[in-house]
Amino acid sequence: MSEIGAEHKKRLLAGAKKIDVELSDQQIDLLLAYLALFAKWNKTYNLSAVRDSLQMVTRHLVDSLTVVPFVETYAGDSVIDVGTGGGLPGVVLAIMFPEKRFTLLDSNGKKTRFLFQVKTQLKLDNVQVENCRVEAHQPEAPYSAIISRAFASLKDMTDGCHHLLAADGCFLAMKGIYPTDELSDLEKRYIVSDSHALSVPGDEGERHLLVLTDKLTGDRAAS
Repeated sequence: MSEIGAEHKKRLLAGAKKIDVELSDQQIDLLLAYLALFAKWNKTYNLSAVRDSLQMVTRHLVDSLTVVPFVETYAGDSVIDVGTGGGLPGVVLAIMFPEKRFTLLDSNGKKTRFLFQVKTQLKLDNVQVENCRVEAHQPEAPYSAIISRAFASLKDMTDGCHHLLAADGCFLAMKGIYPTDELSDLEKRYIVSDSHALSVPGDEGERHLLVLTDKLTGDRAAS
C-alpha cells in the first residue's frame, strides 16, 4: 500500500475510537487505500499542503470522520461536497455511507482527475465527480445536503449553492473557529438550525459544524 502501513492504521483506529465512529474492516481498507492514493498524487498534484502521510490521517481522514454522526442525522440520500479538492470530506463520507449518493464537485481539473482515479480504483459506485464551477452545476434533482470543508465563506456558500438544495435540505458547513463575522453577512433567509463543536484527536485547532437551513425553501415545502 505504498508508504501507508501499520502506523497509519493504528492512528486511524485510535482517532476513530476517540470520536466514537465505528469502522468496518472494509471501511478501514478503503480509507487507507484512499490515503495511499492521496499521498502519492499529492507529490505532483498539490492536493494538500500537508506532506506527511501520518499527519494526513489526523488532519484529513479523522477530521472528515468527525462529521459522520451529523451526516447520519441531517443528510438524506443525496449529498454534494462543493469545493471538494482532493475529496475531503466527500470520499471519506462516501466510504462511510455506501447507501447514500455523493457528488464531488471542484473546478480544478487536476483534482477531479484524481477523484476519477479514486472512484475507479476503490470501486465507489455511489460517487459522481463533477468538474465545473458550482454555479454551473445543474443536477437532475436537488440535493438533500450540501457539505463543504473550508470551501468559502458562508455567504459565498449559500449564494453559490442555493439552487442545488432540496426544499427540506440543509447546508453542512465545516469550519474552524466559530464564524461569527460570516454569520452576520448571511441573508436573513438562512438560519443556523444547529451548531456543533468538533474535536479532532491529535489536532488542537478549533472545529465547528454549522447546520444551515433556507427558510424560504422550507416554507415552500411546508405549504
